[in-house]
Amino acid sequence: MKKEYDFSKGKRGPVIRQRGKTRITIHIDDEVLEAFRERADTAGRGYQTMINEALREHLGQSEDRVDADTIRRIVREELRKKGHA
Repeated sequence: MKKEYDFSKGKRGPVIRQRGKTRITIHIDDEVLEAFRERADTAGRGYQTMINEALREHLGQSEDRVDADTIRRIVREELRKKGHA
């Protein structure tokens, strides 16, 4: 290990920037943030990831989209349960 290091060309911030993500500062209601943190703890996931997923879902960009075949299957199953088919 060297006794001294030259940091004259060093830059602040992460060494490798994450692609597709931007660091921002926003204000979220305390109750909303606490609810996401509690849900994240229960699910064993990150609360920021859950907020991101909720925003994507709201924008209609959720990766968990349901296609027409799945909707038909679910409707048939529910009708069968109710005794309609």
